[in-house]
Amino acid sequence: MAIKNALLVDDSKVARFALSKLLEGRDMHVTMVGSAEEALELLNTREHPDVIFMDHLMPGMNGVEATKAIKGNPATSHIPVVMCTSQKSSSFTKEAKNFGVYNILTKPTQPDSLALVLDQLASDALEGSLPEPPLIDQKLDTAELPADTPGNPAPETTPEPSEPETTNSISIPPGAVPLTSELFEQISHSAVKAHVNNRLHELLSSLFDEQFDHLRRALDESRSKQESAIEERLNAMHSLIEERTQNLRGEVAAEVNLNLVRELEELKKELSRNSGFTSNHMAELKDHITSVQTIDTEFWQTLQSEAIQQAHEISRETAEDIAQRTIDLFVAQQRSASSRIYTIGLALSLGILSLGAAWFAGWF
Repeated sequence: MAIKNALLVDDSKVARFALSKLLEGRDMHVTMVGSAEEALELLNTREHPDVIFMDHLMPGMNGVEATKAIKGNPATSHIPVVMCTSQKSSSFTKEAKNFGVYNILTKPTQPDSLALVLDQLASDALEGSLPEPPLIDQKLDTAELPADTPGNPAPETTPEPSEPETTNSISIPPGAVPLTSELFEQISHSAVKAHVNNRLHELLSSLFDEQFDHLRRALDESRSKQESAIEERLNAMHSLIEERTQNLRGEVAAEVNLNLVRELEELKKELSRNSGFTSNHMAELKDHITSVQTIDTEFWQTLQSEAIQQAHEISRETAEDIAQRTIDLFVAQQRSASSRIYTIGLALSLGILSLGAAWFAGWF
């Protein structure tokens, strides 16, 4: 299975931008949302991605709660979820995987770490060895969340008493946790800590987004100024080149014209020195024509004699051929006439013999 489509869930524009660039560098199509609620709504209305990169700490529903909601839905439970967090403890990693998280990416994400996670995911998907969705309840119990997760106000609970206990003559039903001052203090500390973490995260995200927007505007302005300066410089260079080329064209044209005039003068002088035929040229031409005529006469005489000889040969061969054919025809005719005379004589002899035999036999 090729990992080509990813859903990126993070409330920080800076974090989304950084991770999306790494994913797009691996030829992946990235869809980004700013909250877990938007991610769940998107999964219900659009085609499911191959992997989800989920931020851990977000206002409202955090990454762990969103992961439990995704894994608790049969339609989306098969989608691998990679948690992006600054938590590096092994206990958090173990707890997150118990909630259905496929793997952990430490923020800020490094290209090598991302490559390892995606390669392992592609290998597990190809071999069909992705972990099965955990059997969890849709309602998120605060006791199941890691202790350092914002929004978890409940500390570890004490074991349930086997029998009802009474405190100040008030009966406590079975399975209930006794509310002590220490428990109230722990719950308060956890709630305050979660609220402070959420608020700090919102402030940091807002600060990062503001700095990112400011940096982007500064880069856009710098690029615009640089393009304007380059264009102005190119126009100046173009004007300078045009001016110098114009002068150069005039100088080159003048030099070419001067050279052409010199060449024409030299050619005119050479032609004037070599113009007309001299008496020597005429004598050479006459001798040449005489030699050509002699050669033509000898050539035609030779051709004529060869033609006469070939005509004699052809006439002799034709006469011999005609004579031979006449003799062959006469011999064939003589043989045919002799054969007919012999046949007639044989027929007469047989007739006379037959009459004689009949005479002697007394037939007549």
